[in-house]
Amino acid sequence: MSTHENVTVVKSFFAAIGQRDKQALLALVSEDLEWIVPGEDWPLAGTYRGHAGLQEALEKANQTVEMSYPKPPEFVAQGDRVLAIGVATGKIRATRKPFKDEWIFDITVRNGKVTRIQEYIDTQALARASEPATRSAH
Repeated sequence: MSTHENVTVVKSFFAAIGQRDKQALLALVSEDLEWIVPGEDWPLAGTYRGHAGLQEALEKANQTVEMSYPKPPEFVAQGDRVLAIGVATGKIRATRKPFKDEWIFDITVRNGKVTRIQEYIDTQALARASEPATRSAH
């Protein structure tokens, strides 16, 4: 596939996430997907594999994070790799603490399907927002 077609696949992937269109997502993602979310001490960190991993990641995100995107991501592509660059703001539901996350998703597309996602995110901001409030001693 051409670089342009790969960008179209990634744009469709983000649109399907935004619309919570499970069937469209599954159609865009390979069955051996690997999605790597870096970090520690925040709920979404981990590696998710396959369609089941995709569903687990999205369910966990819906349960733990309120997120919005002030503007659409920018896309930079070469060959089978598409970088999606953006900013997310939101809150961790459990703590109600806000965060701002400037991110890049390094996405590999092969044969018209997303096969790998490596996120580069502000893990420290997300971990800080995930920390429970400390009680002050009186």
